Amino acid sequence: ASVLNKLVVVKLNGGLGTSMGCKGPKSLIGVRNENTFLDLTVQQIEHLNKTYNTDVPLVLMNSFNTDEDTKKILQKYSHSRVKIYTFNQSRYPRINKETLLPIAKDVSYSGENTECWYPPGHGDIYGSFYNSGLLDNLIAEGKEYIFVSNIDNLGATVDLYILNHLMNPPNGKRCEFVMEVTNKTRADVKGGTLTQYENKLRLVEIAQVPKAHVDEFKSVSKFKIFNTNNLWIALSAIKRLQEKNAIDMEIIVNPKTLDGGLNVIQLETAVGAAIKSFENSLGINVPRSRFLPVKTTSDLLLVMSNLYSLNAGSLTMSEKREFPTVPLVKLGSSFTKVQDYLRRFESIPDMLELDHLTVSGDVTFGKNVSLKGTVIIIANHGDRIDIPAGAVLENKIVSGNLRILDH
Repeated sequence: ASVLNKLVVVKLNGGLGTSMGCKGPKSLIGVRNENTFLDLTVQQIEHLNKTYNTDVPLVLMNSFNTDEDTKKILQKYSHSRVKIYTFNQSRYPRINKETLLPIAKDVSYSGENTECWYPPGHGDIYGSFYNSGLLDNLIAEGKEYIFVSNIDNLGATVDLYILNHLMNPPNGKRCEFVMEVTNKTRADVKGGTLTQYENKLRLVEIAQVPKAHVDEFKSVSKFKIFNTNNLWIALSAIKRLQEKNAIDMEIIVNPKTLDGGLNVIQLETAVGAAIKSFENSLGINVPRSRFLPVKTTSDLLLVMSNLYSLNAGSLTMSEKREFPTVPLVKLGSSFTKVQDYLRRFESIPDMLELDHLTVSGDVTFGKNVSLKGTVIIIANHGDRIDIPAGAVLENKIVSGNLRILDH
């Protein structure tokens, strides 16, 4: 309890659900038994506070895209045992790639001006958190560390071992910054990695790697770990560095094409890139279970399935699964949007013994389907495949046309 009372949980909540075909904040997408990312986060922290009789607050870093919708929804947690605070990250102007000038005509961001602005990546947390006044308030309340993670990483729960290591360091010298890293699998070749340079830990992101070296960067044998973006940072260090303007993060140039075809540049920073500005930084290799991001409907299928059980807002791999690795799932473009994906599954298949699933084309799944081993289902253009209710597919390739007609 004494160490938990020094902790604040911060979730990065600036993203929209557009990549999954949803409008509004991604954190409000339902991921498990009607629970959203935000519901699960609140349940996790409430469980901690009740179990240990503590007061761990939740802080959401919103963007101008998510702030209004998130604040509306927060009213439903007013009776939960979690204090919830929000602050907004900055709003930066998109830059015309040709002229290198901002495309906004003025500083409003309504109407046709909405496309002119963007939130500049989660590296913006340090300045925005400090400027909001919330950082000082939390320090005044006796809080010492924040645990920062992406709201769509369902594995990022408060780890008491790491917290204890921070508060009671074995060598007596406290770490100001801890980055959780985990072993790379073939699915994570794009994740940023830690390197040591001039006696400082540094984060190297794929966007910073010259084209000629990208394959080397993606190699699983050369760079064995990647950043989960679960970070533990000392509040007093953020304050000290922010006041000296000493947080140095590489700028990532993110080229985008707007709906009208205009090419723009967004300048962004990553929260983990600041690791080199902090004293006594540390990377901690954590189990893969602490990295469970939901970026696509393929990820959503995994977390909705019986591979995981839900307990007090936390998902844990089912004990019935024989090996701890997650199956590789690739759903085709017919499944990209959440509403299309939900329409194609009458119920989520049994995936306890699945290794690999690839689905392409117009495919639907009946109730109580069981998938085992490697299953590949391909409906060619113009064809449709209906997997019948109760079907068991084990090491099967299904292609062509399979329609089940109602009696």
